[in-house]
Amino acid sequence: MEWTPDASAGDWLRERIDDPWSATMHDVVPRGFPAYARILHPAIVRSLPGRPVPSPEEYERMPHDEAVSLIDQYVDEPATWAETAAAFGTTLHPLAQWQRIVRTPPDGDWNLRIAPDGREFTGPMEGEMAPEMLAAVASHLVAGTTTPDAGFVALWEGRGGLLGHLGHGPSRTFLTFGDDPNHRAMLERSVHDPFNNAFRKKTWQEGILSREVSEGPRFRLPGRDHVLFRGAVGELARPDWVLDVPWRDRPGEEHGFAPTAQTPSIVWPDDHAWVLVSEIDYDSTIVAGSPELIAAICADPRLEAFPIAEGADLTWDADEVNR
Repeated sequence: MEWTPDASAGDWLRERIDDPWSATMHDVVPRGFPAYARILHPAIVRSLPGRPVPSPEEYERMPHDEAVSLIDQYVDEPATWAETAAAFGTTLHPLAQWQRIVRTPPDGDWNLRIAPDGREFTGPMEGEMAPEMLAAVASHLVAGTTTPDAGFVALWEGRGGLLGHLGHGPSRTFLTFGDDPNHRAMLERSVHDPFNNAFRKKTWQEGILSREVSEGPRFRLPGRDHVLFRGAVGELARPDWVLDVPWRDRPGEEHGFAPTAQTPSIVWPDDHAWVLVSEIDYDSTIVAGSPELIAAICADPRLEAFPIAEGADLTWDADEVNR
């Protein structure tokens, strides 16, 4: 795939998206497709073999060594929404909302909830999915288009470190620890000299993408600006697709992190047979396309997906079943 400055390639999508705050998914998902699927992002469940996960208050009362020993025994695993609903005694349905599934009280933290059986559930990632999950979805998308070798990928520009910028500090900071005196002096200068920084000349701070791309045209949708790439959307069907995309996080790898790449925000093929939307504030990904494509996605045991109707309300308070 390659960056393209031709932002007009997405004009057909803009014409099908409602004005912001329409109270339906069509704030971000285009209208006019015969069928839609909602693919739920997995949660994380933490458990302690043989006993419930202690509450923070219980940990505070424990001797330090006992608390550390318990933490070392934690087991973190992916959790489906169906498993979560069963743990909390709620009902999973196509328009379910996470905070309702985990019975969040009005003043509670919906992202971290303890089930009656003592397991700790952490909410799904918003706007992101694991590379292998995207590859599973893309395996169906490839079969649902006549142009798998030609299409577009749009990335929301706001992910930290994606773009470079003119400024006094880097696009992001990688925390490192050590006793090197030069490094410590640099950190102290950056922390203790904010006044003088305001008067220094701004310099280009590198991001994952080049300066040409960072300063180039954007594909603009209501409330969201995107960097646009053109190429074979079928490449996303490979579980290791992160290794070949131009937005691979190579600066992160230089600091010792494993290869990663931002989940595409929007993907579509040249024939416009379907569109995939991973909105940054959604804990699920929406695919719009043919009834056959949607049926195949929803039948895939690797995915937790439901067909939904055009005009579906996926806002945070839309779950009427689990009130």
